[in-house]
Amino acid sequence: MTADIRPTSSPAPRRPRALAWFALLVLPLVVLAAVIVPVFLIQPFASQTQGELRLSYFLRAAAPLMTILVLAGAVVATLYLWRSARWWQRAAIGLGVVIAGVAAWFAQQNHFEWMFAPLEVVAFAKADETTFVEGTDKVLAVEINGDAAAYPLRQLAYHHLVQDAVGGVPIAVTY
Repeated sequence: MTADIRPTSSPAPRRPRALAWFALLVLPLVVLAAVIVPVFLIQPFASQTQGELRLSYFLRAAAPLMTILVLAGAVVATLYLWRSARWWQRAAIGLGVVIAGVAAWFAQQNHFEWMFAPLEVVAFAKADETTFVEGTDKVLAVEINGDAAAYPLRQLAYHHLVQDAVGGVPIAVTY
């Protein structure tokens, strides 16, 4: 019995394609998580551990460069995979690029300013007419030139900054 020996063509290498798919589907989700995690860990009125703060500040510092690199990798992977991809693979490719793009855009934003927005319009009420300040609430009080104002800490803790004028003097109240 003789063996049938025929030259076989070797299949195309799968490693570069697998790496390209990894760059398109896994890495964008990883960097999106790296951008979103600090938003959930650093919240007003919620306690954070030192480890959570350390992680949040590390991710916040690393995310801009990390997301740009992943977006560039996603574009390169798209160019590599696009011609041989089926329609549903092209949809997945597009989704990966969109996720990487959103993460890269969000990493360039200061979303903490969105969370701690200063009051744009300051409104006042007389102390004996307020319903939103309890008698036991702490306030920051200012008296200038015979004029006085009090700012509830509960509201300052969220907005962090109020620009006002007391006794004709412009002030910035912060907590």
